Amino acid sequence: MNIRFQNALKRIPQDVPPIWFMRQAGRYHKHYQVLRAKHSFMEMCKEPKLAAEVAMGPIEDFDFDVAILFSDLLFPLEAMGMGLKYDPAPQLGWHLTEERLKDLKRWDEAKAELEFQKQAVIETRKRLPESKSLIGFVGGPWTLFAYAVEGAHKGGLEASKRSLRLFRPFCEILLPLLKENIQLQLEGGAEIVMIFDTAAGELSPHIYLENVVPALKELAHAFPKKLGYYAKGVQQAHLRDELFSEQSPFAGFGFDHRWDLCEALRNYRAGFVQGNFDQSLLFLSADDFEREALKYLERVRALKPEERAGWVSGLGHGVLPATPEENVRRFVQLIREVMHER
Repeated sequence: MNIRFQNALKRIPQDVPPIWFMRQAGRYHKHYQVLRAKHSFMEMCKEPKLAAEVAMGPIEDFDFDVAILFSDLLFPLEAMGMGLKYDPAPQLGWHLTEERLKDLKRWDEAKAELEFQKQAVIETRKRLPESKSLIGFVGGPWTLFAYAVEGAHKGGLEASKRSLRLFRPFCEILLPLLKENIQLQLEGGAEIVMIFDTAAGELSPHIYLENVVPALKELAHAFPKKLGYYAKGVQQAHLRDELFSEQSPFAGFGFDHRWDLCEALRNYRAGFVQGNFDQSLLFLSADDFEREALKYLERVRALKPEERAGWVSGLGHGVLPATPEENVRRFVQLIREVMHER
């Protein structure tokens, strides 16, 4: 386990934060590209040793503190009988309607279809140095619903919002499977499991609080302090619930680049706070990128270690395709150099 990551989970003050980027094992990286030229995306996810090899690439190259299961958030929908292929974007075999709710497999039928993720976590942990941490992930309930209804996360999710009455019956089927999915990853050796709810920010706050938060509470209370939560595009108004308070059962929260990191560190103290440098700035020229990165880091460095306890340094969202590798490498170096100076 990575001591800095464990300190962040426990909110133990430290100068240098642990570093983990969403999508750190992805299309921008030559290691990924070499493997992808030989294997399909489905093979890379479903063959545990291959998934471990993909996850190890950025650890060995950039020296991140935390590795994450290499997989995809849509596999629970495949396990529920919706079919799934990548061509190259994901395509489900059918879309959710009221009539087709009955066609979704229950958790006890579907659980075995997700065993490969447990094995991928096991294989990744075998490869990782003892000094590195490992986390898993699942898709958030609303995000999986949006994909089930629309087949993609595009635009304002009008079809999903028109089908809002189906969300709760869908969750009655989905949540037991997600619990099994999370349990498999924890059994495999994941220290925590992230919930990535990347479509949740498309909802207005009152709809989010009324519909999504109850589903999140069920998951968080089932695994106290073992789940982290990230929702792209949500604002403070979405998080006005005890679920996001200092007494939250969540292990921590991720924040995208639209948030002021210093405010997030002050206001969300349940556990870790992950984020949130703007991933698009990694496309700047080397000099311009370094200038922006230093301005960002100096603001956080101005806080006392107690004030930034829990920080997991990362991006606002994930590393984008075609991001220059040299800027990723330099950012990791800068975080450690700047935060170590006191």
